[in-house]
Amino acid sequence: MREGSLEAPTRHVIAWEDPDFADRGKTEAEMRRVFDICHGCRRCFNLCDSFPRLFDLIDNSDTGELDDVEVKEYAKVAEACTLCDMCFMTKCPYVPPHEFNVDFPHLMLRYRAVELKEGEVPWVRSELGKTDRNGELAKFVAPLANWGSDRHNRLTRPALEKVAGIDRNATLPKYNSRTFAMRAKRNPPPVDKSAPAAGRKAVLYATCFVNYNNPSIGEATQAVLAKNGVETGVVYPQCCGMPQLEAGDLAKVASAAKNVAATLGPWIDKGYDIVALVLSCALMLKFEWPLIAPNDAAVKKLSDATFDVAEYVVDIARKEGLAPGLGSLDGGVTVHLACHARAQNLGQKAAELLRLVPDADVSVIERCSGHGGSWGVMKENFETALKVGKPVARQAAREPKAHLASECPLAGMHILQGMELLAPGEKLPPRSEHPIELFARAYGICIS
Repeated sequence: MREGSLEAPTRHVIAWEDPDFADRGKTEAEMRRVFDICHGCRRCFNLCDSFPRLFDLIDNSDTGELDDVEVKEYAKVAEACTLCDMCFMTKCPYVPPHEFNVDFPHLMLRYRAVELKEGEVPWVRSELGKTDRNGELAKFVAPLANWGSDRHNRLTRPALEKVAGIDRNATLPKYNSRTFAMRAKRNPPPVDKSAPAAGRKAVLYATCFVNYNNPSIGEATQAVLAKNGVETGVVYPQCCGMPQLEAGDLAKVASAAKNVAATLGPWIDKGYDIVALVLSCALMLKFEWPLIAPNDAAVKKLSDATFDVAEYVVDIARKEGLAPGLGSLDGGVTVHLACHARAQNLGQKAAELLRLVPDADVSVIERCSGHGGSWGVMKENFETALKVGKPVARQAAREPKAHLASECPLAGMHILQGMELLAPGEKLPPRSEHPIELFARAYGICIS
């Protein structure tokens, strides 16, 4: 038996259609096996709150061993997992192909599938995860929705906390009346046919967040690619299913994968690359979907053709070179490298992108923000999310730059809120931005 593994981690297909997958007894037996390995290792003690919870349960038991922890307490460990994949990618020495075969995040996913099967997923959480429906409804009343969701609104946020369980102090994303897909159709930027990358073609998979909450990320991406000669289309069949993955609803994730892959497949056949505008969605398309729908050729084809935004622009810079016209960004940038970038093993693509800007002053933070998608805004999790993200906020606030950027838009909002709590009254960046938004600004591109 080897102590740890020197080989690259691999992941097994998620056997969600196997009846044993959502069997409580068999799932809890596997949790007991993995938790005992974690107990003997403890390298992940400083990642998400799952590990401190697990180790506290063991250390506070009568024997100080896992066998004295009641199985019902396992739920507390599973609830704290944000599926960031950092334990699997950066810490655990026992991931496959090691014989211990530890994949902690996917085991927590399996436990959530058990809870879903047994009807234990709260109704409100399921409704919050319906991002397409929520975005379509909110766009008709966007100003009202944004007024009601503003964390400074002491009339509506306590009510929202009581009804939906969303912490009254958590910053929430805004909605837009005009989606990114609508804007792209009405005002597509002209493509510079003389640019070095002319001839490239890319479809922008809009993602629910960019389409409904932050269209400027999509507009900045499309404008930067057009400046560099890339012909673009914008396609948005539906959400990638990340909220459903977090809830353990793998059947819905598989359905989303098949639908989106079928829609984007003809574009790939015509020579288009696929650029996902949000990092977590790129993770779904490239890595999670092929494990959930392993026999779908269209899903595999989409996985092979997909890029993250920063990854794609850096690829252009390396292979063809960038179009001229980049100016500097005054005041420097603090860039947060999101967990789902590290889970894709991309390297520091966001930092590489920003360092292409002349005279770039870039500080990098490579640690979990603590947000975890919808997990971090819930009342039972918000304080934990702030605690996990406190080292990131502290590092960003210690030497604040003029700009704060994160590859994950929700993480950026969460970090900025953490900075505000640590440094009240201090001058901080007015908002967090996606690196591509800053890159567009360096090109002199104004996104309204």
